[in-house]
Amino acid sequence: MCGRFTLSPSPEVLAEVFQLAAVPDLSPRYNIAPTQSIAAILQTESGRYCKLLRWGLIPAWAKDPQMGARLINARSETVAEKPSFRSAFRQRRCLIPADGFYEWQRTKTGKQPFYFRMQDGSPFAFAGLWERWQGNGTTEAINTCTILTTEANSLLKPIHDRMPVILQPQDYATWLAPTTTQGNVLQSLLRPYEAALMTAFPVTSQVNYPGNDTPDCIQADRSQIDAGLL
Repeated sequence: MCGRFTLSPSPEVLAEVFQLAAVPDLSPRYNIAPTQSIAAILQTESGRYCKLLRWGLIPAWAKDPQMGARLINARSETVAEKPSFRSAFRQRRCLIPADGFYEWQRTKTGKQPFYFRMQDGSPFAFAGLWERWQGNGTTEAINTCTILTTEANSLLKPIHDRMPVILQPQDYATWLAPTTTQGNVLQSLLRPYEAALMTAFPVTSQVNYPGNDTPDCIQADRSQIDAGLL
């Protein structure tokens, strides 16, 4: 799964990487958690744009918006059939920019957090879906999103059996295009990212608490590294 991630590059860098005319004035984030507002990149006929969405997809048919807290991830293997996601998979796909994410390894003493990023530290994009929800009695629609997951690559497997889908830059346009409707084409993009291009290291338990959102969250835990953990 993917339950926490980071996005620290400047708006100018994000605009260049994702070919955006403008990006909201985003502050660096080091511990983004479910139900918070996150940056997402959507596509219209006039081009790509960045929009803030709530992390945790609320299906259009849902009666209770609290349902979104349980739908922060969608399994790529079943996303085309699941009632919660299939409409968004066909019509409302997005990129969710990030520059790292966390996973937790079960140990005898609890759970050890690890931070994963690209070898060169560059930003990348998760495959995402978005949805607009407006329940009975609400005056304003809520725009929400979810992150797709797939089986773990060789770097993640010792830590967790799932990982977020990280799209190749050359696949951004295909994923975003409203005209891309062939399920087999979309499914072919939802594969584990190449492990050799990524790196990982253990971090401290600061990331366990969503209120901690500082660069300290991504600092390597030297005590664990010296002990031979990864």
